[in-house]
Amino acid sequence: MSTQNSQDRFQGLRTAIYPVPDVQAAKAWYAQVFGKDPYFDEPFYAGFNIGGYELGLVPAEGAAKPGENGVVVYWGVPDAGDGVTYLLEQGAKEREGVQDVGGGIRLATVFDPWGNVLGIIENPYFRPEKI
Repeated sequence: MSTQNSQDRFQGLRTAIYPVPDVQAAKAWYAQVFGKDPYFDEPFYAGFNIGGYELGLVPAEGAAKPGENGVVVYWGVPDAGDGVTYLLEQGAKEREGVQDVGGGIRLATVFDPWGNVLGIIENPYFRPEKI
């Protein structure tokens, strides 16, 4: 039996994976959106390091299909209004505009060009440590 306690066992969110029908096109779009190329780039997977967290792109096949029915991952931004405006300018489509959910927390969701939901969140209570 492990002596490791539950709080030490899990290290937090690491990777969000989006299935896409065209990995090359998705890789180019996300490279433009995030202003960086993937650190891992193979035909079966492209991985971007975004502030110490990973966005992975995989070919949409089998059970992995793009769309809004999966998990919604929220990426931290300093200003939700600015973040959603930027994503729309890059070709994303609005899903839910900026909402103030209380306590200074604001969030929004957009669809990437393949129908995956890309969430953004402005949360003054969560400031990840510098990596």
